[in-house]
Amino acid sequence: MLKKTFALAGLVLAAALAPQAAFAASCGNTSAGFDAWVQDFKQEASGRISPAVLDRAFANVKYNTATIRADRGQKSFKLSLSEFMKKRGGATIVSRGKKMKAQNAALFASIEQRYGVPAGPLIAIWGMETGFGNFLGKEHTLSAVSTLAYDCRRSDYFTDQLYAALTLVQRGDLATDARGAAHGEIGQTQFLPANVVKYGVDGDGNGHVDMVRSKADALASTANFLRGHGWRAGGGYQPGEANFGAIQGWNAASVYQQAIAQIAADIDG
Repeated sequence: MLKKTFALAGLVLAAALAPQAAFAASCGNTSAGFDAWVQDFKQEASGRISPAVLDRAFANVKYNTATIRADRGQKSFKLSLSEFMKKRGGATIVSRGKKMKAQNAALFASIEQRYGVPAGPLIAIWGMETGFGNFLGKEHTLSAVSTLAYDCRRSDYFTDQLYAALTLVQRGDLATDARGAAHGEIGQTQFLPANVVKYGVDGDGNGHVDMVRSKADALASTANFLRGHGWRAGGGYQPGEANFGAIQGWNAASVYQQAIAQIAADIDG
């Protein structure tokens, strides 16, 4: 009798969980199941994001093969520091960066006063990521993030990024046709969506965090990110110094971290 009771309880529990399992969006490694995954995801997400926003956000979302290609082939991070600096135009970033520092002196002074981050690291990141806002990327942001959320390699991580991107759409801080980098990075300093939600700052005071059109928002948000990763005012930021760890929080590639520190030092003098 006891075994039958447990068996019945197990069936009831399975029945209760079945509807949730049926709605779970399954990852895939080819484009074949992507459209079905989108429909399943929209059903799951409707409890957190307005259905009208979901319909609008996914209206032009497609499986992005360029994103998958980029995700599998990040070869420049395997270069030496000198090779990386040459490939990414380090000397040009320093030269233009010094001019940017002079032209935007009041903005950088205000950011440093608020967040403790000097101009050099912000300008180095700004220049390295987008050439000071001149090239933000050509991939459809929502397609890129959706593709990586569907792809089995890092599905959980990018599902969180997709929810963050949809949150930005819902609050009016990301256009559904926005374009950016291959992994869904947004704006002039290339924030992933979840970092915009967590660290995004309205630097120009217009009521929105616009990482694309507002350099004040992008640079203040970058300073806030660095502070959130341990930056302390007045500390050094070269390898082995107090604030280098915050630069490490920006990008996991050691050659990139070293390049940012070197460019920043050259700009700050």
